[in-house]
Amino acid sequence: MAHAVVIGAGIGGLTAAVALRRRGWEVTVFERAASLEPVGSGLGIAANALRALDTIGAGDDVRALSAVQGSGGFRRSDGRWLLRTTVEATAARNGGDSLVLLRRSDLVDVLFSRLEAGTVRLGTPVLRVDPDNGLVVLAREQVTADLVVAADGIHSPVRSTLFPGHPGPRYAGVTSWRLLVPADHVPGRAHESWGHGRVFGVMPLAAGRVYCYATDTVPAGGDRRADGDASGDANGDGGDQLAELRRLFGDWHSPIPELLAAASPRDVLRNDVYHLATPLPAMHRGRIALLGDAAHAMTPNMGQGACQAIEDAVVLAHAMGSPGHAVPDGSRGGREGTLGGENGGLAAYTAARLERTSKIMARSATICRVSRMRNPLAVRLRDTALAVGWRLAPSRVNGAMDEVLGWTPPAD
Repeated sequence: MAHAVVIGAGIGGLTAAVALRRRGWEVTVFERAASLEPVGSGLGIAANALRALDTIGAGDDVRALSAVQGSGGFRRSDGRWLLRTTVEATAARNGGDSLVLLRRSDLVDVLFSRLEAGTVRLGTPVLRVDPDNGLVVLAREQVTADLVVAADGIHSPVRSTLFPGHPGPRYAGVTSWRLLVPADHVPGRAHESWGHGRVFGVMPLAAGRVYCYATDTVPAGGDRRADGDASGDANGDGGDQLAELRRLFGDWHSPIPELLAAASPRDVLRNDVYHLATPLPAMHRGRIALLGDAAHAMTPNMGQGACQAIEDAVVLAHAMGSPGHAVPDGSRGGREGTLGGENGGLAAYTAARLERTSKIMARSATICRVSRMRNPLAVRLRDTALAVGWRLAPSRVNGAMDEVLGWTPPAD
């Protein structure tokens, strides 16, 4: 049986492990952290990622644990609506699926439950990889794999090994906070509010919880940890962070002050936001495939970071195929291999994913720049453009994400 090593047990890595295992691969996942998602936050899974999860039999479980986003949209800091969306309009354009909201840890549990015991090895950092022969070097052992999937985050050491000339991640100009808040009265509408260089999002989850997130335009250095990734696992002094959120957003419209009043310091995560401003030349080299943030870390403004990692995983498994029906590998003298030649395998994975993820990465960065506006005149023009565009062409606004959300997984 062909062997795949996955580096990183985040959402993308676990999805890849499940997808490859369903194709008949032997899979081992190495995760440097001692636990999976030790602190929680919320997550939105859009229609494109739900379709991808359906291909590995996880879509319905995710839907069952989620709250469906109801009517929502964008607001000003004083509460005035700039544009609105409805769940019916979104679902009608995307085959019946809308955005579903759940805790990150719930999605991790769904994926982890689909792997055999012993597949994921926690507290096991990878020290070095060799793309030419698939050698994976650990602290006390070495493993040779037919395929190595690097899902090791925005500061990916594997990416630096494969493409040492790439400039790497860049600070996006904003720091972010995330928190889960218990709420007796959960707001019915998910919404994102924009102010002068600041953003606050409210996403009702199931079981009486609300996921909140916020950003502010400040210099880098606020996350208090050098190795925090794009999704934000760093956590400084929660009391200081909650006090800062209350200072920045305490006078914004309801229910933001009420949610911050109900929040606990231990539930606040803060991270500076980094992204890859320059696309990679490829998403593979030799026997190694890059996946998720390691390949295309993006700002969170389109809510597509985890969704694109999930897409990557199922496309990669499809491109690699079942080990007994793999694409012939010309580099092995014509013997049937698992990596494919220039017209299949990992080359097909790059061909299917690089252009799409690069476009989404760039579009998300553009939205981030717009959200960072502080000049009062620029903010007024931005808000007016959003409101007028919605009133004059609501269907065009609803359809702005069609190219992203309308993606379908490859068929066998």
